[in-house]
Amino acid sequence: MSLDDIDWQRPWLAPFRETGQALIRSSDWLQAANQIARANDLKTTSGCSLVFVPQHSLPADLAYEAHIHATGQVPTRDNLHDFFNTLVWLHFPQIKKTLNALHAANALVASSTADVGNAVSLGTRGRARDAATLFDENAAIFICSDADLATALRQHQWSSLLQRSPEKFFSKVSVVLFGHALMEKLVQPYKAITAHVWITMVEPAWFAFGYRQRGEAMDHSVANAIGAGFSSRDFAHLPVLGVPGWWSEQSDDFYDDPFVFRSLRHALISS
Repeated sequence: MSLDDIDWQRPWLAPFRETGQALIRSSDWLQAANQIARANDLKTTSGCSLVFVPQHSLPADLAYEAHIHATGQVPTRDNLHDFFNTLVWLHFPQIKKTLNALHAANALVASSTADVGNAVSLGTRGRARDAATLFDENAAIFICSDADLATALRQHQWSSLLQRSPEKFFSKVSVVLFGHALMEKLVQPYKAITAHVWITMVEPAWFAFGYRQRGEAMDHSVANAIGAGFSSRDFAHLPVLGVPGWWSEQSDDFYDDPFVFRSLRHALISS
């Protein structure tokens, strides 16, 4: 698959559509992304200006996330996976730099404890880095003003959560993709694609804001929340093509599939 395979009319790409299409129309999308990053003064938590560079710029002896944290340089390949990663950096820089800082800090802890047997080797992964990776690669943000709907998501009560009109659903919920691997998979959608979902509760007035204001508020709110620490147990799970209006085949039979829309008990047994 290539960038030409992206269908920008997919509803889940709406927040990224304007920027994504502009990058693809440019003669060099990497440099176009850097212009946006400079215009918005994007930086890592270490204070380095964010710049997207070719993958070969990554030194052989330095881990990817550590390199970003130390230099601000994001090694980037000309493929779907890294293109979506670039889009997420441009739209949600607070969350991305917080995740990068978590990776860098936990890698440092792993390397400093390696000599005393608490880590196997330099760069040993731990639960914090595993959770950060899940967020970075496969997360969706579930922004909700109705506690009952958030509970329905956590409890896998799919009928009460999803089998409603898009208008009714989106009056109380917004689902924003974040994971760049998740977005890549959705270029060729299939029913079983499931996101690790971070739930963010908001006041009803949040839904009256414009997209830019909502996006900036979500970016800061989620970054603050995950910066305090989290684990993989904090995620809910959502088959993303079940979001009302996101797929053309959403009949009763579509949702009545226990292998995709699992009960909570089945999901816990399988995990």
